[in-house]
Amino acid sequence: MKPFHEMQRRDLSRHSLQEAMNSRGYALIRGLIPRSDLENVLDGITKILFDAGWLLSGHDPLEHIADDAAACGDPDPTFKRTYQEVFNLELFHALPHHPALKGVMKMLVGEQVLVHPKPIGRLIFPNCESLTVHAHQDYRFMSGDPECFTVWIPLHDCPTDLGPLQILEGSHRFGVISHEGENLHVPEISTGALTEGDWVGGRINAGDLLIFHSLTVHAASPNRSNLLRISMDCRFQDCARAIHPGNLAFAGESGKSWEATYARWRSNELKYYWKGLPLKFQPSKSEIEQLSKTAEPASTRARYARILNQLNFFAEPADLSGTNFISDSAYGDQSGMHGREFSERSVR
Repeated sequence: MKPFHEMQRRDLSRHSLQEAMNSRGYALIRGLIPRSDLENVLDGITKILFDAGWLLSGHDPLEHIADDAAACGDPDPTFKRTYQEVFNLELFHALPHHPALKGVMKMLVGEQVLVHPKPIGRLIFPNCESLTVHAHQDYRFMSGDPECFTVWIPLHDCPTDLGPLQILEGSHRFGVISHEGENLHVPEISTGALTEGDWVGGRINAGDLLIFHSLTVHAASPNRSNLLRISMDCRFQDCARAIHPGNLAFAGESGKSWEATYARWRSNELKYYWKGLPLKFQPSKSEIEQLSKTAEPASTRARYARILNQLNFFAEPADLSGTNFISDSAYGDQSGMHGREFSERSVR
């Protein structure tokens, strides 16, 4: 396997980043986010995982040593309960708004960066082949405008034995590729469909960012360590481009809601930050209303109905203080969070 092509923070420019994305479909940027900022997020997550019994007792949770007996993954109900606690963390949602990260994404999409409000936490137990995510394109799960980007952020150093992502270089030029979903929890691209391009990979450290296009084919490598791999997927696009409303709403039957997510947050600044923005939905609100009445089967109609109900709420004027596009002030200054400064802010 070829090694990643690397970019250093000091060499970043709009031209160099866009050239890398256009030619390779990804960019690996070394040392962009201060490790201390990531450790704050990791600390919050590992405390939850330790309390859930996922980490080996007698060790500092920050070491994230997995208890193999607790191994689980989506869609296991045990996994879902613990994951929801992680998803509800204020620090978890603040990281995609980090000023260094948003500054880089402005180079790719322009000044009006839309941060997708549902980051994904990857909590991967070691030596569980069934939990390894195989080749796919994120666009298969996002829809909307394909000119959208994922940023993969490991919250700790991720050597090759810990299962970092691999990229099929140049695959963003292949268009939308068919995924197989029968008897699979996560649809994937069959090996036979990928006949061009070279896979690239390698170690990715805490503070590094792996950015790739929504059509770039990628996969996780197996976690063959004794550690839980903890990383985040954050997604970004130009606010003027179409977004599938499912990226804002909770369409499933689990009862998840933004109200429950925000219940223990100390600040209002990131709550419903997309409300009132002139977003372009694809499918449109009127199309979703029609689908909520006509789509088959009934479970699909119900999903569209739940999305429609939430869209009606999102359309209401936001009654929270702060700006539509979140300022960098949530992090105190450009250098990072300085401990837990931002989370200790009083509610406005």
